[in-house]
Amino acid sequence: MKWWQEAVVYQVYPRSFKDSNGDGIGDIQGIISKLDYIQYLGVDVIWLSPVYESPNDDNGYDISDYYAIMEEFGTMQDMERLIKEASDRNIKIIMDLVANHTSTAHEWFIKAIEEPKSKYHDFYYFRENAGHVPNDLQSVFLGSAWTLNQEINEYYLHMFAESQADLNWHNKEVRLELYKMINWWLEKGIGGFRLDVIDYVAKDIDNKIITDGPLLHDYIQEMTSQTFSNYDVMTVGETWGADTEKAIRYSDLDGSELSMIFNFSHILLDQAGTEKWDYKALDLIDLKTNFEERQQGLYQKGWDALFWCNHDLPRIVSRWGDDGDYRSESAKMLGTLLHCMQGTPYIYQGEELGMTNVPFKTIDAYRDIETINMYNDRKAKGYSMEVIMDAIRHIGRDNARAPMQWDDGPYAGFSDAAPWIDVNPNYLKINVKNQRADENSVLSYYRKLIELRKKAPYKDILREGDFELIDPKHPDVFAYKREYTKDGLVVICNFRPYPVEFSIRGKEVILTNYQQARQGNLLRPYEAIVYSLN
Repeated sequence: MKWWQEAVVYQVYPRSFKDSNGDGIGDIQGIISKLDYIQYLGVDVIWLSPVYESPNDDNGYDISDYYAIMEEFGTMQDMERLIKEASDRNIKIIMDLVANHTSTAHEWFIKAIEEPKSKYHDFYYFRENAGHVPNDLQSVFLGSAWTLNQEINEYYLHMFAESQADLNWHNKEVRLELYKMINWWLEKGIGGFRLDVIDYVAKDIDNKIITDGPLLHDYIQEMTSQTFSNYDVMTVGETWGADTEKAIRYSDLDGSELSMIFNFSHILLDQAGTEKWDYKALDLIDLKTNFEERQQGLYQKGWDALFWCNHDLPRIVSRWGDDGDYRSESAKMLGTLLHCMQGTPYIYQGEELGMTNVPFKTIDAYRDIETINMYNDRKAKGYSMEVIMDAIRHIGRDNARAPMQWDDGPYAGFSDAAPWIDVNPNYLKINVKNQRADENSVLSYYRKLIELRKKAPYKDILREGDFELIDPKHPDVFAYKREYTKDGLVVICNFRPYPVEFSIRGKEVILTNYQQARQGNLLRPYEAIVYSLN
């Protein structure tokens, strides 16, 4: 059994976590100052969104130097101290590895332009200017994926922002440079990597194959053999297009590729069309079917990353829970559902508080490049302002990027100065200080969930047990059973803001999100109960 199969991961988005120097931007020293809080929560790993040197067009996912720290965040000495201070608390740091593309401010890209006959020209995808774009590939951030560089009169590929040029992984020298960098960081003692859009790296642009290119798994296996497999680390790949079958290959227990991947298939269940901004109500039956397929399909074959939220997704309590009257109950219910499955759970900063989407009223309050691009695109297409802003408030990435809510003081205790993005006004009620003092808070409940995963006999059930849905066609309740040897758990979650009849029970209540266990067969609004089976 690997250590990461028993771990719980906490994602820190540095820009929004804690500001230590009063410039309104979170930083590494701020993270260090809150390590005791992260330890108090009980997690084992911090996944750190990018802190590398960057022009910051895409909040650090446009890296200009893999070997340096963005000045806004601090210094390499700060980073090394963070690794050590976390290690002293038995917490590992995993870095965010953005290897599909670099910033156009990266030395490699600059040299590719300044010296078009040098080796660096083949580090990226360039195509001659024949008077039109090379093909009709579209950027994820809207518009053509090709931009003409006027200096050399050639187009270069960027599947994301214009300032994020895609690396040519088919050039072995590119791969070796990346492996060298990965090992450099691993030697610093980090606990592994989250691999950003890793399914993009083997693209075949002439045939317009962007994800799952024919050489993808060859490249991942090569990378793993030359880097990760030489260390005791965890790796998790971001793969928006993966299903269970693909997840098994990525996370094969033989260790040839990655520890696990983020499978977004459940997150896409409320997408109404081909674009992420068009949403519909979640069908609970679809959600149950999705998790059943993954839990049973990966069982003893691969490993799953369990998540509701991250820096690219809205707050789950606003998305599929209730961020009004039943915010606390629904936040706890959603946590229960996820943390009792097999896999490694991920908590995004503030999720453990039940933080909600932001109620920003105008586009001026938003900072995300993807959101702003969508606003301009849909405005030009004639969408009503009401429809555009509703989509942004529901789906936009800045919902997760508003500052962490530490207390009810100025700027939620995040900073002494106005933050780079506005604080959610509900910080006066929803904050760490209030919830630490309340044994019935969402925070206190998350600590119990994490403790449950570490306590015998439940840790063995949750790590090794099989998975079986209970009443799979029930329209309101998500219930399942986990069994291992002679022990087992029953998990029951009411997804509705009203009482629901459900008779299934277990032997003894292990955990519930209400102060007292239910009486009779009614489940209260958003009620979650974990029973022992035997």
